Amino acid sequence: MSLAACGSGSSSAGPEQVTLTYRLWDEQQKAGYDKVMAAFEKANPGIDVKVEVLPWDQYWTKLTADAVAGTAPDVFWMQPTSFPEFVTKGVLADMSELKLDTSRYHQTVVQTFTYQGKLYGVPKDWGIVGLLYNKDLFKAAGVEMPDKLTWAPDGSGTLLETARKLTVDENGKHPGEAGFDKDKVETYGFASWNHYQTQWMNWVVSNGGKLLDKPFGKYAFNDDAAVQALQFGVDLVNKHFVSPPATQTNPPTGKVTDMFNRGQVAMFPANNALLPFVAPEANFEIGVAMMPEGPAGRAVNLNGLAEVVYANSKNKQAAMKLAAYLASDEPQKLMADEGYVFPAITGLAQGYVDYWKAKNLDVTPFLKEAEGTTFPLPVTTGFTGFENKMVQIFNEMYLGKITPKQAADQAVAEGNASVG
Repeated sequence: MSLAACGSGSSSAGPEQVTLTYRLWDEQQKAGYDKVMAAFEKANPGIDVKVEVLPWDQYWTKLTADAVAGTAPDVFWMQPTSFPEFVTKGVLADMSELKLDTSRYHQTVVQTFTYQGKLYGVPKDWGIVGLLYNKDLFKAAGVEMPDKLTWAPDGSGTLLETARKLTVDENGKHPGEAGFDKDKVETYGFASWNHYQTQWMNWVVSNGGKLLDKPFGKYAFNDDAAVQALQFGVDLVNKHFVSPPATQTNPPTGKVTDMFNRGQVAMFPANNALLPFVAPEANFEIGVAMMPEGPAGRAVNLNGLAEVVYANSKNKQAAMKLAAYLASDEPQKLMADEGYVFPAITGLAQGYVDYWKAKNLDVTPFLKEAEGTTFPLPVTTGFTGFENKMVQIFNEMYLGKITPKQAADQAVAEGNASVG
């Protein structure tokens, strides 16, 4: 099905007045964007902006249908794994005419939305995977969070050592101690589960493996380094018993976030975007640490978003004007200062840090990670169609029904068959 089409869902309110449709998927961020758009409209009295919110699943279904019908919104949010489908089918406008200084933005976000040497999305913000931890559980166990968590495929390093101390069964026994009962664990030290963004993709890259051979290329996470990393993630569950069994965590029914909120898991890798949903629910003090370093160092998924313009918008000039504004300091600082996101513009993050500091949460470890080695989710065509199959395959791996090598080979074969 071709996504390229003519026309737009926008309408003009008169010969001088233009109405743009701006679509996003986060209800919480809409409050911030209402302020952003009010400032834009004040500076551009000839342009009105209608902000439209759709839940995540509906967002992509409707966006695809609208692009086919030629009724896509003028400006809308884009995320890494969907970007290739839309940009290769001519749905997104080339942003070259905005002449943005791309050095001002986090480079992983810039690279994510670059296709054939051209930028097709204004860098909006980024979220990054860090380690949330339950300070109360650490204190009760008499355990200090190490200055640096480390891991290796053979189980050495401070991560597993720390997770063992925090994992305790109903009789107070820890993994490795005589009498420890893996079937009657009250508190797990770590949450290792089938979630690619916060889990195994980070292990793979931190062990020197690759997700893709190149942007818009083929999947490559079945080499030795990748398989070793996958084995480590599974071993935390099925060998070391420091993480909940996959029967409790595998998607789509897994409840890892709930387990963390209930105080059943001490360390929980999560994107900072989860904070507004986790922090209000927790009845304990949450700490933030940087993700563990692997044999190849620390490499962390940074999930950047972009503002994109519909290539066939009837109001393209006004849409580009809005995109240029959204690329500027004022709106990005507003969204950061109100605690919604880390802004794509480097140097504007302090407001976000201050917002969470006022809520007794130090989010600077997320920021420090972003200054190191980061990588996007796989930017290649076909991921959205391949994703469910990949999750199913890795569910079997975490259950111990197939080996990491079998899972990686199957997933890579499936994924590469979906690449256009």
